[in-house]
Amino acid sequence: MATKTITIMEDAYKILASNKLPEESFSDVIRRITPKKDISRFFGAWDISDEEAEKIKKTIYDNRKQSHKAFLKKVKNL
Repeated sequence: MATKTITIMEDAYKILASNKLPEESFSDVIRRITPKKDISRFFGAWDISDEEAEKIKKTIYDNRKQSHKAFLKKVKNL
């Protein structure tokens, strides 16, 4: 796995180090303390009608279809 070097302020390093368990790497700490994205909290966040939802779905479908056609056209021209 590739590695990256980052620069952080001393206070941020101390916070990170204070959260580090004995056998953890700093990468492990970051993964552990970073909140996981739970999209379920957004369920029902949009207050839209069924008609509006269907329009959105159709737009997404149409855009994907157009994108797929454009992709195939480019591939054929290679």
